[in-house]
This record gives sequence, C-alpha cells and structure tokens, in this order.
Amino acid sequence: MSIFWILLIVALAISAIGWKRFLYFISLGYGLSIAGCAVALVIVFWHQLTLPTALLCLILFVYGCRLGGYLLFREIKSASYRKALSDNVNEGTYPFGVTFAIWVSCALLYMAEVAPVAARLSNMANGLPVDMLWAWIGVVVMAAGVLLETIADAQKSAAKKKEPRQFVCTGLYRLVRCPNYFGEVIVWTGCLLVCIGACCTWWQWLISIIGYAGIVYVMFSGARRLEIRQNKNYGDDPNYRAYAKNTPILIPFLPIYSVERFKWLRG
Repeated sequence: MSIFWILLIVALAISAIGWKRFLYFISLGYGLSIAGCAVALVIVFWHQLTLPTALLCLILFVYGCRLGGYLLFREIKSASYRKALSDNVNEGTYPFGVTFAIWVSCALLYMAEVAPVAARLSNMANGLPVDMLWAWIGVVVMAAGVLLETIADAQKSAAKKKEPRQFVCTGLYRLVRCPNYFGEVIVWTGCLLVCIGACCTWWQWLISIIGYAGIVYVMFSGARRLEIRQNKNYGDDPNYRAYAKNTPILIPFLPIYSVERFKWLRG
C-alpha cells in the first residue's frame, strides 16, 4: 500500500475525534493526526531512517503533540478561548454530509502536509539517489518554526495571565500580530523544502504543494478571524489601532496590515 494511503487512513482514524466534537477536526484532531502520521512514517520506514529523516519525523511528532496539547489545555482552562471557539464554530448545526466532507478534507490536508517527508523516505526506500543536504535544511527550518510558535504561545499566555483584557503587543508580538501563525508557516515551509533533492515525482510535488498551500491559507484565514475578533474587542482603543496599523498581521516586515476585507479567506 502506498505510504500516502497509509497516512490518509491514520489521519482519518485520529481526526475522527471530531465526530465527538466538531471543532476537534481542526484542533485536537489536527495536532494528533500530524503526530500519528509521524509515528506511521517511522514504523513503515524504520530500516531506511537516517539521522536527518529521523529528526524530521521527531519534529513532526513533537509539533503535533505540542499543538494538540496546547489547544486542549487552552480549551479547558480559558473561558474566553472557549467563547471564541463557539463564536467561530457552530457545533451541532451541520448535516451529516457536510460533517463527513469536512472530516475527509481535513484528513487529506494533514496527509498532504507531511507528504514531503513521506516522499523522501519512500524514494529512499526505492533506492533513488537523494540529497541529504535539503533534509538537514528542512530539520533546521522546521525546528526554528516549532520554537518560534512555542515562544509566541508562551508569551501570549503570560501576557494574558497578567492583563486578561489587554491585547498582546510585547515580545514577538512587537514584530507581527500573529507570530504563532507565522511559526506554523515556517514549520511547513521547512517541510516543503524537504522535497528538494529527494527525486520527487510530479505527483509527489503536487501533493506536497497542495498541502503547503492549504495550511498557508488556513493560517491567513485564522489571522483574519483573529483580526475581526480583536477589532471588535479593542477597536475603540487608540493604542490598539496604532499597533494594528503599524504591525504586519502575519509575516514580519511584509507590509500586510489587514486581511479583514478578503472575504475569500473566510474559513
């Protein structure tokens, strides 16, 4: 069986937790699906693992467990976070067909996100000459992304603990309004780079690019939802308006300060 089918089955099985609570398709189910796919890659390609490919799988596992655990902890501990989730996700209102389609779509996205690592390992197992340099580059970039979003989440949690009703503009948030989302983009940029020098076929590249484009879209969509919510909560604060006007929303130093008007980012 193709490794991509195996990863899809793993993602479907784990993200099925969303049938218990809808938002878990895109929160807890997301993180745990990525971690589960990493475990599946290690099991299937145990004898082909090298140090950089083992580290790639480890980073995916750590990323997934950290994200899933963090989101679950926030949901349990933060009443404001639960309210924000309920405002954005109308649980229990979707017909079966829509819920099924979202479940499958999410699983496909999660499989496609880890496709670059799967393609590299699969091609190595088939005896193709792969370049290890880009695997190491992927390790460094992905690790930097995980570290960035971990620091951003910790800084936001600490700031909100001190001033629950104040917007966060300290630490990494001085550079960009959504540094945790930027960290996500860095992680998956590093993962996509793994395709370089891996003798990937056109369809392996296609799956990988679709996964990368999909998660970047999700991050911009999330940034838009956050912007709308913050405008509602802090729009009357001149300090927030100045902060939002002068601080990029997702990519540092890229002068994109608002995505609220882009309705096609609605997700």
